[in-house]
Amino acid sequence: MSPHEIELYACAAAVVTAGLRALVLVGPADGGAGGRAVSGGVQPGEVLAAVRAASARRPRPWVALGLFAVMAVMAVVQYAAPAVVGDLMRQPGALSDGQWWRAATALLVQSSGAAQIACNLPALLVVGVVAESVLGGWRTLGVFLVSGVAAQTVSLGGWAPRGGGDSVAVCGLVGALAVVCLLRGGDFGRTFKDSPLVLLVPAAGLFLCAIRNNHGVGLVVGCLLGLVLSVRTRAGLPRPAAA
Repeated sequence: MSPHEIELYACAAAVVTAGLRALVLVGPADGGAGGRAVSGGVQPGEVLAAVRAASARRPRPWVALGLFAVMAVMAVVQYAAPAVVGDLMRQPGALSDGQWWRAATALLVQSSGAAQIACNLPALLVVGVVAESVLGGWRTLGVFLVSGVAAQTVSLGGWAPRGGGDSVAVCGLVGALAVVCLLRGGDFGRTFKDSPLVLLVPAAGLFLCAIRNNHGVGLVVGCLLGLVLSVRTRAGLPRPAAA
């Protein structure tokens, strides 16, 4: 394994670990008003409980479920008609050819096939449902699209001109939740000592940007959007509530 691959796997582990902790800290808990009381690592059952509670809240997380449905349908479409992947994914020279729309359509196809689908779709469902319970539907959609398109645009600009997938947009949601967790911890009955691990999310985003990995753009843009939402629209964000 090369040093570059080691760096990427280390960043992925940091984002997953810190991101799951943020989900549990800010996500609703079964029968409780805030995220679960956790210390140290996060157990799979805690994540599932947060997702289950977020899914049960009203209004239902229709935006997250809608995004998941779109991606699931597109996963079927790309196997039924493989040419769709090439038609929608990032392609070298696309921006110079005026194919700017690929920065959006590349989110719809998983260019690495089954393994990417198996990772990205469950991640979108888990993160999206909790994000909508914290940010609200339209803000969740906005963070997903803005961070995803930004990452795809940078990729088309030279970082990774060929490919596609929605993981960069899911990273945007993780980044936004991490910043909300850090800045609005008091709303969820948290203090900073509960969430220092979450700082790994923006740190990993900056590092990935430094090595020109497009997931770093998704994380950083998501963090910036989370900052804006926390500071400028604090009163408009949904309040933690019992499931």
